[in-house]
Amino acid sequence: MTENVVATAERRNSELQHRKMYIDGEWVDAISGEVFETVNPYNGQAWATAPLAGPADVKKAVEAARRALSGPWGSMSAAQRGVLIRRLAALIEPQAEELARIETTDNGKVIRETRGQMAGLPATYEFFAGAADKIFGDTISAPQTNFFTYTRRERIGVVAAILPWNSPLFLLASKLAPALAAGCTFVAKPAEQTPSSTLEFAKLVDEAGFPPGVFNVVTGAGATGAALTAEPGVDKVTFTGSTATGIAVMKSAADHIAEVTLELGGKSPNIIFPDADIDAAVNGVMAGIFAATGQTCIAGSRLLVHESIRDAVVERLAQRAPQIKMGDPLDIETEMGPIAFAEQLEKVRYYVDLGVSEGATVVCGGERPQDTDLADGYFFQPTILSGVDNSMRVAREEIFGPVLSVITFTSEEEAVQIGNDTTYGLAAAVWTKDIQRAHRVAHRLEAGTIWVNSYRVLANNVPYGGFGQSGIGRENGIEGLDAYLQTKSIWVELTGESRDPFKLG
Repeated sequence: MTENVVATAERRNSELQHRKMYIDGEWVDAISGEVFETVNPYNGQAWATAPLAGPADVKKAVEAARRALSGPWGSMSAAQRGVLIRRLAALIEPQAEELARIETTDNGKVIRETRGQMAGLPATYEFFAGAADKIFGDTISAPQTNFFTYTRRERIGVVAAILPWNSPLFLLASKLAPALAAGCTFVAKPAEQTPSSTLEFAKLVDEAGFPPGVFNVVTGAGATGAALTAEPGVDKVTFTGSTATGIAVMKSAADHIAEVTLELGGKSPNIIFPDADIDAAVNGVMAGIFAATGQTCIAGSRLLVHESIRDAVVERLAQRAPQIKMGDPLDIETEMGPIAFAEQLEKVRYYVDLGVSEGATVVCGGERPQDTDLADGYFFQPTILSGVDNSMRVAREEIFGPVLSVITFTSEEEAVQIGNDTTYGLAAAVWTKDIQRAHRVAHRLEAGTIWVNSYRVLANNVPYGGFGQSGIGRENGIEGLDAYLQTKSIWVELTGESRDPFKLG
């Protein structure tokens, strides 16, 4: 019996894809030799392993990144950096389908979405490649007329990036592309649930010809990320994930005065006024909460609907939600895949039960699907909760799953008040045909991104980030590049005359 168990373990081990970390231009195992498994959420089976990096591995990666700052990468011109970034963009395109397949296998996001994300990656790298040689300083007319005064915008240094599991490469691009354009070096730590696509992407960075140490990937769990943010050789930490973890990241970075960009949680309101195009609004609500199985920080998890159209909107949503096709996320016909991992599935189920205990009513969904073909995966039905009050926990805490809370309002003033009654401020949407109302409400909502008659639209040249506990800083656009630069002021004395050494300026 023992021999059979060993044989089964060996056979299973041989079927797993064994990946290595990328540090200083080399593919390496963890110094300890330890690995961890990643699970395909569609069938609940392990499919790959990655090294479990410890503090020594993290230190090695950070030291490599710091050396690279003073190596060939540090001496490149901005235009030369742009050439390398463009080369990387060109290499991504033919590999986009494989990257999408790997990411879907890792996190369960449907292939129709990961394909779109991967197809868009080259444009993000191209955008920042073009920005690399357009980093300008200023000349300043200081009051001291005997000085020529100017500023330089210089790289911030070594960047540590802690990536989430829901869109690893899409969100890596918004961090890595501007960091490379600025001349920084980079250490990425993907989520322990989804390391594979980032490690596969590292092959393209290597092929593009970036000098060793410019881009590094360490893999592991929370302790690995904690070691990375605590490394004194890190000059900036960029993190996407939960607000609770973001607070811990910020505290760790503060211990060695590293700058931070934090893209955190959300509880975004999707607001429908009575004059809205109801069909378009319902479609936008579907996109806001059920696309990506609700596992997106910008999810429109709070539906604020005017009392006069509440029943009509909920009825249409209740008709459409159960028709969402759930299944194999690698099947192009599938519209909603599984929850990314078992613990997250349990969290979603907990919040639905909590909502009911708080007084909400389950309009549809609320449990795992009965389809036996989905029994092995981490699936949860698209769920609508009605009768929700904004004081309930399901309306205030981020669930990160396909759960919509329906809240009724009676006036524009009340809609704005409820929309802003949250600790978060990542996104919001306004559905109305009244252009004046659209602008009024958009101006008053406290969130980093506001959509009017749409939802869940982003672009690499438009800044993105949150208010309040949804984060600090912005990604994408020129503001995203600024996040990886710091300003140096230079004073050049022009006369050569001596001055009183005990008098300022």
